[in-house]
Amino acid sequence: MKKIVVLLMVLLLMGGIAFSQASQEKAKDQPVKIGFLVKMAENSWFQDEWKFAQMAADEYGFELIKISTPDGEKVLSAIDNLAAQKAQGFIICTPDVKLGPSIKMKADQNGLKVMSVDDRFVGPDGKPMENVHHMGISAYQIGRQVGETIMLEARKRGWDLNKTGVACLTYDTLPTSKERTDGATDKIIEMGFPKERVYKGPTKTDSTMEGGFDATNILVAAHPDVNYWFVYSLCDDTTIGGVRALEGNGIKSENIIGVGINGNELAISELEKPVTGFHATVLLAAKRHGYETAENMYKWIAQGIEPPLLIETSGVVMYRDNYKDVLVEMGLR
Repeated sequence: MKKIVVLLMVLLLMGGIAFSQASQEKAKDQPVKIGFLVKMAENSWFQDEWKFAQMAADEYGFELIKISTPDGEKVLSAIDNLAAQKAQGFIICTPDVKLGPSIKMKADQNGLKVMSVDDRFVGPDGKPMENVHHMGISAYQIGRQVGETIMLEARKRGWDLNKTGVACLTYDTLPTSKERTDGATDKIIEMGFPKERVYKGPTKTDSTMEGGFDATNILVAAHPDVNYWFVYSLCDDTTIGGVRALEGNGIKSENIIGVGINGNELAISELEKPVTGFHATVLLAAKRHGYETAENMYKWIAQGIEPPLLIETSGVVMYRDNYKDVLVEMGLR
């Protein structure tokens, strides 16, 4: 009797192993499908991310599903859509970092792996969700690059800092934005800029020229005594909006130093012009954020290689005299 029981246990164990192996083989045979969700599909940064992610898809042979998710409802719907298409994971730049817990829960319910890119999920306690894999920009250090670039140019021009004002265009509800503008402000103050001449202009919108334009108009009206202006924000679009507002108020281009972040097409078009108040931009690593996140997700799904929980990237300053070379080096031209 004991022999029969032992034999049955062995057979069951062998059957379980065989079933597990068969399941694994079946999973391997399934085509890998990966979603890439972005909050502003029309923005050139996200277009570049998609382009580089598609390069990874072509190289590794998986299907990339690109979805625009400008609000929370579309995000949750997109996750269900990916599950219905039998995707195994997705990468997302969320339209609202506070959606992080809901996105993670929805992904888990559908058996999908998830990675955030650009903007990191925030938990109910207001802190980053460290249990979600993330590739992001070292936002504070990028901001410090902006501040240093501005101060070095001001010194070169011989500006009187006591006659200079800062249009610090903020969008503090987005942690990435706050870190960037805080980094720039801290750096210029460390380099000798008077703290009391930093004027914050909250913007009503995220990453738009209109937001920068409106906020800067208010600052100019409040500080008519300023002869020279620094302008910075979370991105190129908002900074260029600020530059336009200053120029529209009669401030000469040579009396403005605007430095953006991203290195998008709008910034490049400014650098192609002989002279504007837009001086430079910090080009971010769209190739890494698109290609590398897609590659990491593929290896996680197909090979079981889990990526690091946090990867931070840096930027390169582009000026009028070097932007063409930098774009070629970064695979954007």
